[in-house]
Amino acid sequence: MAQLTDDCFAFGGHLMSVDEALALIAERLPVLAGIETVPLLEADGRIAADDVTAGIDLPPFDNSAVDGYAVRHSDLAPDGETRMTVEGRIAAGDAGLDLGSAPRALRVFTGARMPGGADTVFMQEDVAAEGTDVILPPGLKRGANRRLAGEDVARGRTIIGAGRRLTPQDLALAAATGHALLPVRRRLRIAVFSTGDELAEPGASLREGAIHDSNRVMLVAILKRLGAAVSDLGILRDDRAVLAARLAEAALEHDLILTSGGVSTGEEDHVKPAVESVGSLVFWRLGIKPGRPVAMGIVQGTPFVGLPGNPVAVYVTLLFVVRPLLARLGGEDFAAPLAIPVRSSFAYRKKAGRREFVRVSLRRAADGGLEAVKFPRDGAGLLTSLTGSDGLAALGDDVTGIEPGDTIEVFPHGLLF
Repeated sequence: MAQLTDDCFAFGGHLMSVDEALALIAERLPVLAGIETVPLLEADGRIAADDVTAGIDLPPFDNSAVDGYAVRHSDLAPDGETRMTVEGRIAAGDAGLDLGSAPRALRVFTGARMPGGADTVFMQEDVAAEGTDVILPPGLKRGANRRLAGEDVARGRTIIGAGRRLTPQDLALAAATGHALLPVRRRLRIAVFSTGDELAEPGASLREGAIHDSNRVMLVAILKRLGAAVSDLGILRDDRAVLAARLAEAALEHDLILTSGGVSTGEEDHVKPAVESVGSLVFWRLGIKPGRPVAMGIVQGTPFVGLPGNPVAVYVTLLFVVRPLLARLGGEDFAAPLAIPVRSSFAYRKKAGRREFVRVSLRRAADGGLEAVKFPRDGAGLLTSLTGSDGLAALGDDVTGIEPGDTIEVFPHGLLF
C-alpha cells in the first residue's frame, strides 16, 4: 500500500522542486506491480522482474565468421603461399569434422562449427582454388575469422538486469542464450479521467461554451506507449459527490488514478475536496512551468495524481513528474531521458526557483551546428506548440535567462516516450 502522507507534501507556500518531488516518490512509494512470466514474443516493452542470465555460451561453439577455408595456422608456410588439399565441407548446422594431423584445409561457411584442430579461416575471396587444392596467401594472423565460443556472452553472465524495460534487442539476446520465457512486472493498471462541465467527447457536437476533451486522449495514448493497462473512465462533471464516488471506485481496481483539470484553487475546482472526502490530498505546488498546479495524494491506498487542465502543462507534468512515478510503481530502473545539447537562437528570461520547459524546433545553422528556435507563441493551452515543435528545452531551477549562442538542453519529443 502506498505510504504518502499529508506531511510529505505540506510545503505551504514553498514551491517544491522537481528533484525534491521525485526523491519523495522514490522514498515513500513501493513497487506495486507483481510478477508474471510471459513468452518472449509478449515481453517487448515490459519491465524485467529479475536478472536474466545466459543459459549457454554465445556463440555456443567456435565457428567461422566467413565463407572460406579452415586450417591449422602452424601448417602454413612461414614465408610465401601455401598449397593445401581441400578435404571436406562444413555448412552451418552440420556436425563438426576434425582436421586431423596432416596439413589440409576444410571448406567452411559462415556460422559453421570450426573443425577440430583448426584455428584460422581464410576468406574465399582471398584464395585461389585449383582443382581439389587451394592456394593460401601469406600474412594471415592466427585465429583470423574465427568466433570463439562465449566471446559474445559467457554462460551464467547477466544479460538483462532487473528493472530494465525490455527491447527487441533484449529479446533476441534472451532467445539466443536459451530462454523462451521471461519474468516481467505486471502492467500497471491506471485509471484516467478528465473533469469539467465544459468538456465534450471528441467528435460530439459542441454546445455553447464547450470544448472537446483532448487531454484524456493524449494521456491514454502516452500511457499505452509506456506499457500501462489503461482504463479510460471518460469525463466526470464538476460534482463533488460524483467525483468522490468514482475516485473511490477506481481505487479498488487500479494502481494509480490520474486526472486532468480541477486541481487548482478556483470555485469550480472540485477535485481537492472530492479526494479529501475519500482519502488524503495535499496540493503539490511544484516548481515547474508549465504545470505548477499538480495534486498528489492517496485514495483508499491507491496513489492519485491530479494534473493541470491546460494540455501543454499536462504533457510536461506527465513526462517529467508522472513518468518517474510510473517507473517506481512498476519496478522499472528508470533513467531520465537523454537531452541533446544545442545552441539557442533566442533570448529568454525566467524566474529562479522553478524548472521551465520551452517548446523549440531544431535546425541547422549556417555553420552546420544544431540550434534551437523557440516556438513563436507562448501559452500552456496551445496544442499546436506541441505538434509544431521538435522538443522541449529544459531550463534549470537556477537559470534566470539565456542569450542567443548559449548552450541549452533539448528533450526531443520522440525520445520522451
